[in-house]
Amino acid sequence: MEASDISRAVAAVKSIAARCDLPIDDATVIHNSNKLALRILPCDVFARVAHVGREVAQFEIEVAQGLAESEGCPVAALDPRVAPLVYQQDGFAVTLWTYYGTQTAREVSPADYANALHRLHAGMRRVAVTAPHFTDRVAEAQHLISSRDRTPALADVDRALLTNTLRSLRRSIVDRGAAELLLHGEPHPGNLLSTSNGPLFIDLETCCRGPVEFDLAHVPEEVSDRYPNVDRALLRDCRNLVLAMVAAWRWDPGDEFPDGRRAAHRLLSALREGPPWPSLDVVMD
Repeated sequence: MEASDISRAVAAVKSIAARCDLPIDDATVIHNSNKLALRILPCDVFARVAHVGREVAQFEIEVAQGLAESEGCPVAALDPRVAPLVYQQDGFAVTLWTYYGTQTAREVSPADYANALHRLHAGMRRVAVTAPHFTDRVAEAQHLISSRDRTPALADVDRALLTNTLRSLRRSIVDRGAAELLLHGEPHPGNLLSTSNGPLFIDLETCCRGPVEFDLAHVPEEVSDRYPNVDRALLRDCRNLVLAMVAAWRWDPGDEFPDGRRAAHRLLSALREGPPWPSLDVVMD
C-alpha cells in the first residue's frame, strides 16, 4: 500500500474497531505489501486492509469459516468477538482476525511444517467453496507477460522464456490428470506463523483448486520431502511453473513486494539455469 494511504487506512481501521465495540488505543503496522497488516491494541486484533475492489476478502472469510469447522485445522482464526464480515470504510476493505503471539516461521521444523500442511489439506477436502483453478492464476501471469505496457521493463528474451514456460507447463500439468483439491495457493514460509498453538497458516485469499504438488512447490525442499505420497515428477514441473509465475508478478510495475526487482532477476536466473529446479525459498532468500 502506498505510504500516502497508510494514515487513512489506520484511521479506517480505528473507526471500524470502535464501531465493533473493540477497545482501541493504537494501531501498529506489522506488514505492508499488497495489503496492510495492523495490530490493534489493547483489544489485540490483527487487521488486514486493502483497497475496495482490489481484494477477495469475502472469499477468504468463507474459506476461514469452513476450515474453522474442521477440528485441528492449522489456520489463523477470525476474531470471535466480531461478526465475520468484510468491513468497509473510506474506500478500504478490512477483515479482523485473531492476533497470535508469534516467533518466526523459520522456527517451525520441516517435519512440523509438512504435518501442518498435510492437516490443512485434510481440512480443505471438507470445505465446500467455489474457488478458482490454479490455471486461472497461471493465466493471470500469462496476461501480465503478454502485455509490454504492463511489464515494460521486461526484456524480450526473458518475456519469451516466461511465455513459453508458463504455456507449456500449464498444459503438461493439467494433462497429467492428477487428483485435485482445494489448496492454500501460496503456503510459503511467509504465510506460516509459529505460535503457542503450533504452526498456523495465514493469507487464505490465494486458495485455488489443483494438485497438491502445486502447494508443495511453494515450500522448502526439506518440507516437501516429508510430505506423504508426492508425485516427484509433477512436483518438479510445479516448481518450475511457480518460479515462472512469481517472476512474472515481480515484473509488474505496481508490484509492492519488498526488493521485488532483485527477486525478479534471481527468478529469471534460476529459470535460465534449468533443472533441477530450486525451491522458491532458495531463490527468494
